[in-house]
This record gives sequence, structure tokens and C-alpha cells, in this order.
Amino acid sequence: MNSPQELSHEDVLRVKLEVLRQKHRDLDEAIMALQEKGPSAALTIQRLKKEKLRLKDHISRIEDELTPDIIA
Repeated sequence: MNSPQELSHEDVLRVKLEVLRQKHRDLDEAIMALQEKGPSAALTIQRLKKEKLRLKDHISRIEDELTPDIIA
């Protein structure tokens, strides 16, 4: 059995998932702020959007790992 200081693999994934979701939200806010500045920030916006997509993929992989398979 796990001691109070040890986290299970699932607990670690849940913490990681929340951190990634927060980063995703932060990127979304940064992108919106840069879009208000106009076309001068287009390259930065493009880079942030790619990072946001990468995070979304990582979030999806963790969610899939946490969701048990249902045998039909």
C-alpha cells in the first residue's frame, strides 16, 4: 500500500493533467492578448498556437490513459 507521501501513477497523471490544462489556458489568454496588438505579433501567435496544440495532444493522451477501456 502507498504511504501518505507516495502518489500512485494515476495520481501523478491527474496532477500532470491539471498542470497541462492550466498551461493550455494560459497560452489561450496570451494568444488573445497578442491578437489585440495586431499583425505585428503574428509569428509569436503562430508559435503559441502550435504549443497549445502540442499541449492539447498531451492532455488527450493522459486523459486516454486515465479512462479505462470499456469492452463492448
